[in-house]
Amino acid sequence: MANFNKVFLIGNLTKDPELRYTPQGTAVANLRMAVNRKFRNKNQELKEETCFINVVTWDKQAENCNQYLKKGSALFAEGRLQSRSWEDNAGQKRSVIEVRAERVQFLGSPRSARTQEPAEGHFEPVEQSPVEPLQDLSTEAVWLGESEEQTNES
Repeated sequence: MANFNKVFLIGNLTKDPELRYTPQGTAVANLRMAVNRKFRNKNQELKEETCFINVVTWDKQAENCNQYLKKGSALFAEGRLQSRSWEDNAGQKRSVIEVRAERVQFLGSPRSARTQEPAEGHFEPVEQSPVEPLQDLSTEAVWLGESEEQTNES
């Protein structure tokens, strides 16, 4: 049986990227995206629904996202679905499905830093080079479990 796990998303960030570093010094950024879909219902009324998705980026790509993106930034994310499970501090089993980004492309005008506003009416895609997949998957699994526990504590 054939398998295929590929995701392409275009949307906007619902909050600023959250950049962290693993104990080994690898950068990891969590991006919260909103992806909208417009459609007509049976009565031909125009409707819109929004899907909120977590996207995880690693290494230099994570640092670039943290530097150049902010809440409301438009982006294209390409990657794969990844599920993970862990036990929180209360002993409850938790799980999540998120997108492990292989490539992120900024849509809109370039910025030298997140705090600067883009030039009005100037929208050119800024392409980021893809990041090579991590070789040490055990580090990724350990970090994701630790970061999720910290998120659930607050």
